[in-house]
Amino acid sequence: MDSSSGISSNSSGIDLIDQRKRKRMISNRESARRSRLRKQKQLDELMAQVARLRQENQQIMNGLNVTSQHYVHVEAENTILRAQADELSHRLQSLNEIVNGLNPEIGGGYTAYEMGEYCGFVNEPWNCFSQPIVTAAAAEAGTGFYY
Repeated sequence: MDSSSGISSNSSGIDLIDQRKRKRMISNRESARRSRLRKQKQLDELMAQVARLRQENQQIMNGLNVTSQHYVHVEAENTILRAQADELSHRLQSLNEIVNGLNPEIGGGYTAYEMGEYCGFVNEPWNCFSQPIVTAAAAEAGTGFYY
């Protein structure tokens, strides 16, 4: 009796262990499946983030290119304006010298003929004041800034 009851209890114990193993194996498989799903979801989120960041980077690069082109344009225009300011300053200085020369109280006293020679117009001395000023920088750039 002992031997038959010992075998049947031993068989029940093995069945119980097999059930636990199977249950643990099923649980492990389900856990691995959930882990794979989490990793796949995380990978998908990272891929979407990469796409967003690439798009944002492209927009920033486009903005930088536009800003750089605008900067170059403004810098060129600024160079022209500086050259024009220098030339106008020299022109003003020359005109002030002419005016001072015409006014005997200031200490000059150019004749109309002398002033005409100074301006390059012997017969029309006041034409020098109506001549357009074309700066060298404007002429080179072809911008047409005339004063």
